[in-house]
Amino acid sequence: MTSNRRRGASAAIAGGLGLMLVLSACSSGDDSGPSESESGNAAGSADCADYTQYGDLSGKTVTIYSGIVAPEDAPYMKSYEPFEECTGAEIQYTSDKSFEQQILVQAQAGSTPDIAIVPQPGLLQQLVATGKAVAAPDTVAANVDEFFGEDWKTLGTVDGTFYAAPSGASVKSLVWYNPTLFKEAGYEVPTTLDELKSLSDTIAATGQKPWCAGISSGEATGWPITDWMEDFMLRTAGPDAYDQWVAHEIPFNSAEPTAALDAVGDYLKNPDYVNAGFGDVSSIATTTFQDAGLGIPTGTCWLHRMASFYASNFPTDGSVTVAEDGNAFAFYLPGETAEDHPVLGGGEFNLAFSDRPEVQAFQAYLSTDTWANNKAKASSELTKGGWITANKGLDVANLVNPIDKLSAEILQDPNTVFRFDGSDMMPAAVGSNAFWKQATNWITGQSTKDTLDKIEEAWPAS
Repeated sequence: MTSNRRRGASAAIAGGLGLMLVLSACSSGDDSGPSESESGNAAGSADCADYTQYGDLSGKTVTIYSGIVAPEDAPYMKSYEPFEECTGAEIQYTSDKSFEQQILVQAQAGSTPDIAIVPQPGLLQQLVATGKAVAAPDTVAANVDEFFGEDWKTLGTVDGTFYAAPSGASVKSLVWYNPTLFKEAGYEVPTTLDELKSLSDTIAATGQKPWCAGISSGEATGWPITDWMEDFMLRTAGPDAYDQWVAHEIPFNSAEPTAALDAVGDYLKNPDYVNAGFGDVSSIATTTFQDAGLGIPTGTCWLHRMASFYASNFPTDGSVTVAEDGNAFAFYLPGETAEDHPVLGGGEFNLAFSDRPEVQAFQAYLSTDTWANNKAKASSELTKGGWITANKGLDVANLVNPIDKLSAEILQDPNTVFRFDGSDMMPAAVGSNAFWKQATNWITGQSTKDTLDKIEEAWPAS
C-alpha cells in the first residue's frame, strides 16, 4: 500500500502560480547589445544555462494535476519557478484529494490536464487504456535511462510503450530502531536476514520482546502485513518471482508466496518476538500502525518494520531525535546476503495527455537531475524534507531530513533492485480487500494455507 493513501487530510487547493515572470529575469544584464531574452532566448544568465534546451516558451501555459495537496504541494510549485523564469512558460498546478477518482473521470470525458502526477502504475495503466494519454518523447526516455534505470522505466511502460517518467519515491524496506540503546547494549545493525534473526534471538534471550507491530487502520486494517509479505517475497523468492506473483502468473497460494508469508510469521507470529509494549501476538491486530513504533525512542521496543514516512508519528515535543546517533532511526531491511539489495517502495509518475512542444519541454525538465535537485532544495526549505526521488542525479546533500538521506542512499545504491508495492498493483478485490482482510485473520490465528487460499479465491477471473 502506498503512503499516498495514508496522507493526512489537507485542504485541496487549486490555481496557478501567479503572474508569469518575464524572461528578462534571466538576462545577463550586459548592456553591450540586445539581451538574449530580448532576442527570444531565455538563457541569458548562468542560472538559466540548464534551460536553453527548452527554448522560448513565452505565452505558453502547461497545466498539471495532482493528488499532492497543501502543504506538500508548495515545494512542487517552487521547483517549477526556474523553468518558468528561464523559458517564459506558465505552469498552472491544481491539486485534489479525490485525484485518483477525478483523473479517470476527466480522461473518460476528454477534459484532461496536460500532465498528471499519477501515484500508482495500476492507475497509470487505466489512464492509458482510456486512449487519452500520450507516449513520452524521446528526450524523457533518454533522461529516464540516464537517471533512473530499467526498473523504474518498466513501471512507466504500458504494453511496450513508455509513457511516464518517475517523480517522487518512497522506501518501505526499513526497520526502525534506537541507535543510542543499540550502542549501549552492544548491538550492531544487521546486514543479512540471518543476522536480523540472530539479533532478534539475542534480544529475546534477555527476556524482552524485540519486535513491535500494529496493523489496525480502520477500513484498511491489515495493510502493514501486505508490506511485510512483499518485502519477504523479494528476499526469499527474488524479484522475478515477485513480478510473477503480482501479475498473478503464479497463484497467490503457490510455493513462493507460502514460504514468504511463513517467513513473516517467523517474526510476527512468534510469541517470543512480539508484541513489545502491547501484549501477545493477537494484540498486533488491535494496535494501530501509528502507535506501533512509538516505543522505539522510549526503549519499550527494539525493532519496528515500517516505511520512511513513519517518522511523522513520533512526538514533536523534542523528546525524539530522528538521527543516526539519536533515539530513533532506521536501517535497511537486509537481503539474504549482504550483496542482495531488493527494495520495496512506492512513487509517482508524470503522465502527459498532450504532445504540444511546451508540454514535452516541461516533461523533459521534470525527468532531469536539475528538477530533482530543485525539488529537494524546495522541500528542505519549505517542509523540512519528507520527499525523495530515485533520480540518481539527486545530490543527497540537498536533503535535510536524515531519513530522506538514508532512503535516497538506498535508492541510489547500484545494487538496489526496486519493486513497487505489490498490493497497489493487484486488482482492488485483492490488493485492497481480500489481502488486507485475510492478513488480519492470519495474525489472529488463521493458518497460512487458509489465508492464501482465500486470497487466491478472491482474484478476479478476468
